Amino acid sequence: MASSLPLDEFPNLSLDPARLPRHIAIVMDGNGRWAQRRGLARCEGHRRGKDSVRAVVEAARALGIPFLTLYAFSSENWQRPGTEVRFLMQLLHRYLVTEAKRLMKRGIRVIALGDLARLPATVRRALQQTVELTAANKSMTTALALSYGGRQDIVEATRRIATAVAAGQLDPAAIDEATVARELSTAAMPDPDLLIRTSGEIRLSNFFLYQLAYTELYFTETLWPDFRERDLLGAIAAYQARERRFGAVDGAPSDRLRAAN
Repeated sequence: MASSLPLDEFPNLSLDPARLPRHIAIVMDGNGRWAQRRGLARCEGHRRGKDSVRAVVEAARALGIPFLTLYAFSSENWQRPGTEVRFLMQLLHRYLVTEAKRLMKRGIRVIALGDLARLPATVRRALQQTVELTAANKSMTTALALSYGGRQDIVEATRRIATAVAAGQLDPAAIDEATVARELSTAAMPDPDLLIRTSGEIRLSNFFLYQLAYTELYFTETLWPDFRERDLLGAIAAYQARERRFGAVDGAPSDRLRAAN
């Protein structure tokens, strides 16, 4: 899909529309540090980070990226101070309510990944309403990873496979990578082509541990509240400058991995 983002505003970036990633995943990190460096409460960083979410979703949709996943709240984030967790839940609820019309206008479908049962009831209702409202949209799928953990995702997939084996519905000898992938929460999406993590941290933080096997990783010092369209385009430009071999020789990725990615 041809880009409708005004790339002429970014003359130093040259993107090939034919080589855009199908799925971009983002670890949105640095809200607290952004606020602390300005003498503000951590919650103000989260509030400002909401503007980056809107900018990135809009830019990805304009570029024609089919799938975008935002790591919004990890399973470990429940260990944060109660006041911060409550603020994050309120912010998520506000985002779901206020962005509904914009998502519909842009044709963006929203799905949710993670242990959603742990979310407050008001957030679960707003999330379900957004998922149902946008279910038929086809321009882009935005996945919100909420109360999500990569290890937990694998454990739950393993449990479902073990249950099927115990019930005689699945032969253990038939279990392969595709079997596991079908049981993960991301079964309806391709694996990410590009992972972006902001704030300078260089780790995965229990995110998409199975799905990132051959993903291109991009780390930036930019704190999430400062991350905007230019930063997204820069990450995509870096992605396009790399050669993806999927473990094969130069220019010859295996057919299986090419199909999966």
